[in-house]
Amino acid sequence: MKVISVKFKESGRSYYFDPAGLTVKDGDYVIVETARGVECGEVVRGVHDIPSGSFPREIKPVIRMADGIDIRRMRQNRADEKTAFDLCEKHIAAHKLDMKLVDAEYTLDRSKLVFYFTADNRVDFRDLVKDLAGQFHTRIELRQIGVRDESTMLGGLGVCGQPFCCSRFLKNFQPVSIKMAKEQGLSLNPAKISGACGRLMCCLAYEQKSYEYLNSITPGPGSVVRTPDGEGTVIEANVVAGTLKVRCVESLTPKTYKRSECVYLRGGRRAPAAPDPEAE
Repeated sequence: MKVISVKFKESGRSYYFDPAGLTVKDGDYVIVETARGVECGEVVRGVHDIPSGSFPREIKPVIRMADGIDIRRMRQNRADEKTAFDLCEKHIAAHKLDMKLVDAEYTLDRSKLVFYFTADNRVDFRDLVKDLAGQFHTRIELRQIGVRDESTMLGGLGVCGQPFCCSRFLKNFQPVSIKMAKEQGLSLNPAKISGACGRLMCCLAYEQKSYEYLNSITPGPGSVVRTPDGEGTVIEANVVAGTLKVRCVESLTPKTYKRSECVYLRGGRRAPAAPDPEAE
């Protein structure tokens, strides 16, 4: 199906919309309906194809092309959002609420002002909403989000030096577990395997299938294998390089062999057989 990619903030990620037969190119502005309401966004990629059924949610059509009035209104809203953010922070401090304000967004017609925040527990913000409604004279919505969503909205650089995956291209958060770090031979120090959000890094899931397959075909430490120089015990395995350091019975000095040169015989910890991801 044909779609376009639309972005609503410079540091935000893009979303798919149906061009609805319109001629749309990079740099154009369009009016679309989102979960927040009607908004004006910039087209960052013109009409292109994606496999039908590859996207889990319904892709909404573009309402119309944006005109000069829409674009000026959008830019004015972006400027006013900064002021709204600062005023909301002051009200939060005045009410002594245990919450962290993340972002503020106006809908295009300014019929609603949405504030996003994080908090460890439920927050009673009824009085805060009353104050904000009296201040901005529009419908106020306070939406609690998770720390991963906070990173998505604010953006930043990861330990790899690249912009956050979640704010760049990830559409949905993949489940990540400490088991993945163990299978990939990574340090279990939380500081080294956690992202800026404090959760396990999303990139741990990218190569997990490959590690599962490599671990299933690689004899682990303690395994007895047959090498070109006779039987020996694996004392170290590098699943990515495909090498095994083996101490043979007839030699006290360990020697490194290719995985293909060794035949697994018994013992050791062996991962269950996994399908080759390259064969999928």
